[in-house]
Amino acid sequence: MRKAMRIYRDSLPPTSSSTRAPWWLLKATLDPLVAVVVYLAAMQVWNGPVTQDDLFILSFSFALMFPGEIPFRRISLPVVRGIVWRWLIVGAGVVLFWAAKMALLKTGLQAEGNVIASWLIAAPIAQLIVHSITPRLAPLVFPLYPHAKVVVVGANGVARRFAQLIKEGEAEGQQFVGFFDDREPGRLGPSAAAAVIGRLHEVSDYVKANGINSIYICMPMASQPRIVSLLESLRDTTASIYFLPDIFIADLIQGRVTTMGGLPVVSVCETPFDGAAGAVKRAFDLALVLASLPVLLPLMIAIGLLIRATSPGPAIFKQRRYGLDGREIVIWKFRTMSTLEDGQTTYTQVTREDSRVTPLGRFLRRTSLDELPQLLNVLAGSMSLVGPRPHALAVNEQYRKLIPGYMVRHKVKPGITGWAQVNGCRGGNDLDSMRRRTEYDLAYLRSWSAWLDLLIVLKTVKMLVLGDEEAY
Repeated sequence: MRKAMRIYRDSLPPTSSSTRAPWWLLKATLDPLVAVVVYLAAMQVWNGPVTQDDLFILSFSFALMFPGEIPFRRISLPVVRGIVWRWLIVGAGVVLFWAAKMALLKTGLQAEGNVIASWLIAAPIAQLIVHSITPRLAPLVFPLYPHAKVVVVGANGVARRFAQLIKEGEAEGQQFVGFFDDREPGRLGPSAAAAVIGRLHEVSDYVKANGINSIYICMPMASQPRIVSLLESLRDTTASIYFLPDIFIADLIQGRVTTMGGLPVVSVCETPFDGAAGAVKRAFDLALVLASLPVLLPLMIAIGLLIRATSPGPAIFKQRRYGLDGREIVIWKFRTMSTLEDGQTTYTQVTREDSRVTPLGRFLRRTSLDELPQLLNVLAGSMSLVGPRPHALAVNEQYRKLIPGYMVRHKVKPGITGWAQVNGCRGGNDLDSMRRRTEYDLAYLRSWSAWLDLLIVLKTVKMLVLGDEEAY
């Protein structure tokens, strides 16, 4: 639902040109001005003289942060992430500037070190504070703040959630006025019934009489005749009209609105790795794998020799799994068992104290070292470092019929580690365990970001260092 809100919240109702430009300038300069003010305050605290380096740092930070990209909405993780990321870039820029002066001019920074250090710590904190309080203060302090009155036609579940998001500040400057619905109060529930301000035939008159800026129509498509009639009555108003389709109450995977040949298209289930995102993820995989191979390759060779020396059979175990888009791939693992089940038609899950597991194999499984050969799968492009873990073909065929959305896991490449594994959902082929893993895998698809991949990798390393009780 919040994805749906993001689609609409950037489409603010039209305001006059005389107010739109000053308000945009205010938003665009807020973050840069906070950075400048904190720097000047730090200079006063440390009694630092103004130097050319100070002017360069101020100009660099102002240029980097202008225009401000974070509008006056409630504080959230993306807001915090955006501020922290930009300040990491500022810090890196200051370091590069200092290094360039040392290399070219053989001189250090003229700016006071205490001033720069205090500024790099205090300025992002000040920006976070400003962005925490401005959603509440802006409507009271700034006369240019865009006030937009909003009504919602229909008071069903998705409409009520949409109205709640507006009240929480997800839509900058929008003020929820009420619902219009033809149903009796008893069918709507107490909270929705209290917010109903009229019936459908009253929408047009109410909009004109009360200066409503935006109308969101949230009615099922089966109500098409009533929607057409409503739109006809609203032609005599200047309000902006939006549809809030029922599709947004579905379980969307990377839901977004795009266009194809000028026609609007709503994606319900899509991979998060199209275009630039896919390139970012592939670069992330290659960078980490290539950086780790010089250290891990000798270890892999040693493990392979130990396997051959301690039990009969190959060192590498190959097994067919489903990869991206459900296509078969071959994954590599160190052999940890005395058997070589491909798992195409039947598969027996490994259990604790399983007699098929070799003594060395038990250690490799407990430490997850048996997964190291899959780094070669990542290099080849059939797997990723992070993604849903691939299951044996027989397991896939069994649970794709029992768990709704199970095959959606294959909208991305399978991973060596995943969101399910770092949340304790490792092992177990019973229905409940598979359902929990699938829920985590789908949550990963919905909310993927490079930051999430990095978090999963770090959590995986922590699990390997501290040990994983679920591994056997």
